Amino acid sequence: MILPLYIDPGTGSMLFSILIGAAATLFFLAKALLLKIKLFLSGKKDGKIQLDSSFKPYVIYNEGNQYWNTFKPVVEEFEKRKIPLEYLTSSKTDPIFEQKYNYVKAEFIGEGNTAFAKLNMLSAGIVLMTTPGLQVYQLKRSKNVKHYSHILHMPNDATTYRLFGLDFFDSVLLTGDYQATDLRYLEEKRGITKKELVTVGCPYLDVYKQNIADIPAEENHPFTVLVSPSWGDVGILKKYGEKLLDPLAKTGWRIIVRPHPQSKKSEAEMLERLTERYKDNPNVVWDYERQNIFSLKKADIMISDFSGIIFDYTFLCDKPVMYVNAGIDLRPYDAYDLDGKELWQYSVLKKFGTELKEEQFSNIKEVIQSVSDSKELEEARHAAKAEAWMHEGEAGKNIVDFMVSKI
Repeated sequence: MILPLYIDPGTGSMLFSILIGAAATLFFLAKALLLKIKLFLSGKKDGKIQLDSSFKPYVIYNEGNQYWNTFKPVVEEFEKRKIPLEYLTSSKTDPIFEQKYNYVKAEFIGEGNTAFAKLNMLSAGIVLMTTPGLQVYQLKRSKNVKHYSHILHMPNDATTYRLFGLDFFDSVLLTGDYQATDLRYLEEKRGITKKELVTVGCPYLDVYKQNIADIPAEENHPFTVLVSPSWGDVGILKKYGEKLLDPLAKTGWRIIVRPHPQSKKSEAEMLERLTERYKDNPNVVWDYERQNIFSLKKADIMISDFSGIIFDYTFLCDKPVMYVNAGIDLRPYDAYDLDGKELWQYSVLKKFGTELKEEQFSNIKEVIQSVSDSKELEEARHAAKAEAWMHEGEAGKNIVDFMVSKI
């Protein structure tokens, strides 16, 4: 008797993903083999990099819409200089498809393994990306790419990626000089090749600065608290939930809750529960917009944890910040190998932020009202900004200068 086989939906989905990834890999392997045969028959070589019809001097890879503003100043600088640029994206709705560029060619290359299969077969001079983990996970170095460069998409510590996130890039483009110190320490400790570390500025903050200035002020502005957490077990929304939001909702102030984008995928049940709980409270607003600048502009004070949005708010709006020290396990991150050294972002947060403790939640209105924006806090914010956001307004130009210098 032949027994019927049952595959549960989760396993079936995983097997389907593997099959799609394998098919895509075989397709691009076959394409690469065909190109190699043509090169062999023609006998043409150019040093270490085999030049072929698919070779592109300058390539950008964007893994998702959230990074468009990191690449936008770079793309526009290429267009301004009339230099051809290949822009590969894993988002069908990438904002680049709404633009009308003459020198920038955009292409959707699929997601996940499908995208990696094509990237692993690239033929290019320099490839710029925000995606970490090169040569660690599915994303591999192509032997027909001369230079891989990682652009930091945040002004905080460069060691908050998962382990070995930046180890196998040829260069890392920094937002501030301070980020180089810990990267050099890890190179020495791990015995890996030294990368080029070049401070170029923070392109997405350059974009946000202009965009937030263009937003008109509210005519009848209510006092507004922005709750903007990270995600995961130590994110304040998951860790405290109603314990934090209930007393905030009772203040009568406008409370904007902006969950981390990953929460919609990984913590959907929690968000549904909290949304249902406050659905009849008109003062509690949920913000899922792609850009955070509208909520940042409205907020009079921010409550967060270790999320990088703290620095967006601090550098762009120059207003008070409160943080909940929820604790974070650094073992999965590069920072764990710094041998106990305190991260820059934690040390400066203690200087320009005010810690909010769990036992203060019950009288949170009085606690927030007691937070005064002193000259000392203001100076600490400005000092942090000067360290982390260098070359303000010049990132696009500096990045293209660097990329051109590599070819």
